[in-house]
Amino acid sequence: MTDTLPVHVNRGQLHGLEVPNEVEVSGSFDVVLQNHGESVHVHLHLDDALSDIATLAANNHHVASDSSRRVAVDVSGSGPARGKLKVVTAYGATTRYVDVVLTEPENERRDVTVDESLSKPQPQAVSARSGTTDPGASDFPLRPEMAVLGLGGVALAIAAVAALVLDNTVVLLGSFVVLAGVLVAVYQLIR
Repeated sequence: MTDTLPVHVNRGQLHGLEVPNEVEVSGSFDVVLQNHGESVHVHLHLDDALSDIATLAANNHHVASDSSRRVAVDVSGSGPARGKLKVVTAYGATTRYVDVVLTEPENERRDVTVDESLSKPQPQAVSARSGTTDPGASDFPLRPEMAVLGLGGVALAIAAVAALVLDNTVVLLGSFVVLAGVLVAVYQLIR
């Protein structure tokens, strides 16, 4: 496989083109336009099959005399795929086609060296307040006792407001029942 496609222009004759019949690539590649004679314009075109996965920044390229020019072909898809690259000089008088075969990139085997210390469990710091090694645990946990006390306080406040607003003996007795329930719950928590 190659990363470049050599195209020789004006080597044997004026506006002559020498290209390989086929090139095999595994990704983006460069077309190297090597001019061996007078200045020339070279037109490059990707056929439909190739243009689905590859792009050229520009189609028309001026190559000065006795110089070379690199043209990038960016491949965005992955293989396998096949298409043709059309190379034209002299306003269509000389045309050549190159079969471009896109293959899957070869998988490189990569060895990973593992240090022996990674095979042993690492000690974890214990949180001072929560007493746990869980990194997601809060240092200020919500204890069940606090939740019961909070709900009891809310129940007492509602009972007191109801007893004052409604001024009814049944509501007042219900408020005392709520107070008794909260006191029993607090006693059970403290014990």
